Amino acid sequence: MEEEVLFCGLKLVFICVCVLVCVLKLGVLLWWRPRKIEDHFSKQGIRGPPYRFFIGNAKELVSLMLKASSQPMPQPFSHNILPRVLSFYHHWKKIYGSTFLVWFGPTVRLTVSDPDLIREIFTSKSEFYEKNEAHPLVKQLEGDGLLSLKGEKWAHHRKIITPTFHMENLKLLIPVVASSVTKMLDKWCAMSNSGEIEIEVSECFKTLTEDIVTLTAFGSSYEDGKAIFGLQAQQMELASDAFQKIFIPGYRFLPTKKNMKSWKLDREIKKSLVNVIHRRRENWGNEMVENGAKDLLGLMIQASTKELNPSSPSSLSSKITVHDIAEECKSFFFAGEQTTSNLLTWTTVLLAMHPQWQVRARDEVRKVCGPRDVPTKDGIVKLKMLNMIINESLRLYPPIVATIRRAKADVELGGCKVPRGTELLIPILAVHHDQAIWGNDADEFNPDRFSEGVARAAKHPVAFIPFGLGVRTCIGQNLAILQAKLTLAILLQRFSFSLSPTYQHAPTVLMLLYPQYGAPIIFRQLPDDVTSTQDQGL
Repeated sequence: MEEEVLFCGLKLVFICVCVLVCVLKLGVLLWWRPRKIEDHFSKQGIRGPPYRFFIGNAKELVSLMLKASSQPMPQPFSHNILPRVLSFYHHWKKIYGSTFLVWFGPTVRLTVSDPDLIREIFTSKSEFYEKNEAHPLVKQLEGDGLLSLKGEKWAHHRKIITPTFHMENLKLLIPVVASSVTKMLDKWCAMSNSGEIEIEVSECFKTLTEDIVTLTAFGSSYEDGKAIFGLQAQQMELASDAFQKIFIPGYRFLPTKKNMKSWKLDREIKKSLVNVIHRRRENWGNEMVENGAKDLLGLMIQASTKELNPSSPSSLSSKITVHDIAEECKSFFFAGEQTTSNLLTWTTVLLAMHPQWQVRARDEVRKVCGPRDVPTKDGIVKLKMLNMIINESLRLYPPIVATIRRAKADVELGGCKVPRGTELLIPILAVHHDQAIWGNDADEFNPDRFSEGVARAAKHPVAFIPFGLGVRTCIGQNLAILQAKLTLAILLQRFSFSLSPTYQHAPTVLMLLYPQYGAPIIFRQLPDDVTSTQDQGL
């Protein structure tokens, strides 16, 4: 009896000690450590909104974001979108300066917008920084591919996939891309009886981009890939819906109707990808990947079928598995479809807002490519004006408005001592709209600033970073720009366009920058021989 009492007493003491340890750990994580970090940066002259227990600055962040997105921007439409899109940065920068601390729960982020320091983070001292973990919902969508991989495995995958995105390889896709664009525009013409039609372009460009991304990813397995990406598109809609609701930790694990649908889609996507990979492998002997356009799936399978050197221990760690191939396909669809469709949407909106630039771009396209001829690979390269317009669109409306890196070790950044584990928030949108870098017209649409190339467009060579910087620069940027140029060139040949009276200018962020109320555009068919501004009715 005494032994049982003693055992129960010891058990109770053990439980109390465990509870005490957990409480102490939580206290350190949620109170002592944040206060210590605040004190560390305060001594260096860096401050920010004060940390609040557990929630950090979440309450203020949500309040600022909701207020900013509660109504569209007034007319006349302005490109000064920073106060609306990154409202927390715009608000706190006025109080604490461009470099300040902001707390996402107990996680601290140091804002960095100085181009010299950005170059340090991404290039000259990039070995001290790493990509942070994505939000769980984003992680599910983007897969465990190039977007999230780190270290040797990332480098190995990047080396294998890179040939897919070489410009000479992408040029082989031009006839197919042009055919998809032409079919889309033919449908628009068929829908109009008067030669004029209103189109909500953001949805149309998503469908178009899905076709091109599927072709680039799956090649000869296009039809199978299209079905799989259709499932992933449904999953993206569910994730987007979840992002618009208040975040509740652990809610995604509850068996709600939408969560169960998301889980089912995830299982179907994985199963379908594995089946496609196995079928492609079985027919690999009949394929000649080296002689045609190199699709992502084909290159990954090619790498996975190469014999490994048994005497090399490192070869085992670099082996490409079916899981690796499936995850890379998911990553490419998530990044490729979203980025390119957003670029096309915002560039079309900008050309509709600024008809004088639409005229200049059309004159160039018709001069280089003819009034109706499909642009060739040589012609696309010569469209300098269109290239300038796309760059200006990426500057004013970058798909990714901010990016994050995490310090892997204690490091000095611009004279500031940054502790290991600190997250660095780089507000790309703020850098792109900075008047000190771009001039007093930073919030104006002026493609001429890129007339001498990207490097000379601003006062600093690292002021333009829509696709990132350094070794982790977006691998698909060539595809995004090529598709945008080709689509816009054919569009300009056939139509003049302007904003619909129902258009509301409301850029907002939901994973990427997108028009909150859509992008309705009015398109008017053009005769083949239109050359002047007056003839185009602009």
